[in-house]
Amino acid sequence: MALDGITLGLVKKELESYLIGSKIDKVHQPSKNELVFIMRTRNGAYRLYLSCDGQSPRVHMTRYNLENPKVPPMLCMLLRKRLSGATLIKIEQVQNDRILIFEFDGTTDIGDKTKYYVICEIMGQRSNIIFCDIDYKIIDAVKRIDEEKSSVREILPGLKYELPPIPEKCDVLTDNTEKIVDVILDKPEKMLSKSILDTLEGISPIVSREIAYRTVFGDKQTGVLSNIEKERLNAEISTIKSEIVNNNSFYMLSSIDNVPFDFSFANIRQYGNALIKKEYDSISELLDDFYFEKDKINRIKRKASDLFKILNNAVERTSRKINNRRLELEKSENREQLRIFAELITANQYRLTEKSSVYTVENYYDNCNTVEIPVNPALTAQQNAQKYFKEYKKATNAEKLLHNLIEEGEQELVYLDTVLDTLSRADSDREITEIRDELEKGGYVKSRKGNKQKKDKPLPPIEFKSSDGFTILVGRNNVQNDILTLKTAKNYDMWLHVQKHAGSHTVIIADKKEITETAIFEAACVAAYHSKAKDSSSVAVDYTLIKNVKKPVGAKPGKVIYNTYNTVYVTPQKELIEKLKINE
Repeated sequence: MALDGITLGLVKKELESYLIGSKIDKVHQPSKNELVFIMRTRNGAYRLYLSCDGQSPRVHMTRYNLENPKVPPMLCMLLRKRLSGATLIKIEQVQNDRILIFEFDGTTDIGDKTKYYVICEIMGQRSNIIFCDIDYKIIDAVKRIDEEKSSVREILPGLKYELPPIPEKCDVLTDNTEKIVDVILDKPEKMLSKSILDTLEGISPIVSREIAYRTVFGDKQTGVLSNIEKERLNAEISTIKSEIVNNNSFYMLSSIDNVPFDFSFANIRQYGNALIKKEYDSISELLDDFYFEKDKINRIKRKASDLFKILNNAVERTSRKINNRRLELEKSENREQLRIFAELITANQYRLTEKSSVYTVENYYDNCNTVEIPVNPALTAQQNAQKYFKEYKKATNAEKLLHNLIEEGEQELVYLDTVLDTLSRADSDREITEIRDELEKGGYVKSRKGNKQKKDKPLPPIEFKSSDGFTILVGRNNVQNDILTLKTAKNYDMWLHVQKHAGSHTVIIADKKEITETAIFEAACVAAYHSKAKDSSSVAVDYTLIKNVKKPVGAKPGKVIYNTYNTVYVTPQKELIEKLKINE
């Protein structure tokens, strides 16, 4: 899953074909480790995305418009000041290493012409984006590195930029194939894939395993390769070189349930039919698809980490209360025994011995069999009877109360599940803020006193258009679900919700037309995709007219009831959802 040096070189080639000669129109910094340059060309605008995040560092063009903070960070302001209007004249890669240098023609503060360099180092946790002047003196960097963090190389404003240490390896594009094979075979104790990885510069683990697979149909120690296998290794190194030079396709591998697994410039065969292979013409498009969902989840986790913690704690606390109340309810089930003991004592008190710890009497509820009733010897028979009557009444009242409390707790768990679901699908600060407001009103989050900033206008529902022209609206959170279902939608619009799972309310706007089966099916796919059953197949989605949907008095946000409905079974497909979605 690593963006290797060879693939980065192919990214460079693609960027050059689109962006050389373009001017920086805008600079954004969506998060601490991300930069987006809006590049203006004669053919339109492109988004150049740079990330030095340790989990997914990369460089490519993106089609996604990421949300930016209201107040730009200091680095973003600096880049806007120096690079706005600058022209990209050159992109350079350091050998086959994961370093790209973007060279810009710009101007100084007083208007003199100068050059600026934006250097992207794609090196896992040590990745960085460094901004330098014409003399390669560091102006600033996304990650400042002092001597405490690294004794090898400091990255601080005012210092001269120096390349990181680059290991000496063979260059698959320029070195002789026979020489490369000799170096690989010079490590007889190593597995072939590991030896290839250690020998070739810019090759990722998946490509080294692929070369080994094509050579020996698996992997084995280099020292036991036969002469035929050595000849095949030579041929496969040449094939990989050809795939790089003449590359027109890129490949993403995904699991059966469409979770991205890895990608490569090579046609990967080692997994057979165990993984799904998708071919791309653009490496930027591949990287966009591969990383977007993963980055979205990580971004939301960072921004909403406190809410996730609060909600998970609330779920745990509520579950514990329900379990304790169920135990109390089990105890109260023996209350009839308390009433019987009280009545037996009352009926026999004339003959019961005072100061006795046990009363032995005939139980006329059980064929007059004798029963021993434990009592308090300090009390009279009448007082012991009254004690049992009080315990019986207390248990009876507790049963009624516990049933209600357990039901309320179960409803609260359902509500918390819906909030966790919407929070996991939120992809902007505003959506997280609206969920936070909902939790504040519910008493789960402390009110932010002193926060006098003007609140943004509530976000509209997510909008889709069915293939036959019906508008489909999806609520972003529980509060919006209520507004959409109870206020926006009309009586003869269609309401949909995934069955027995947390999910968003979905509405098909009839607009005085008869809603088609196609619209219902596509809206059901949308509803299933915006639910906890997103990754399931054959998801049951209920649908009914809005007039059949009611909200119980005092119910939590998003809670509605309906009795008349039909059900359709669908499998959510991301491609269909993206096709139907109206771009915001």
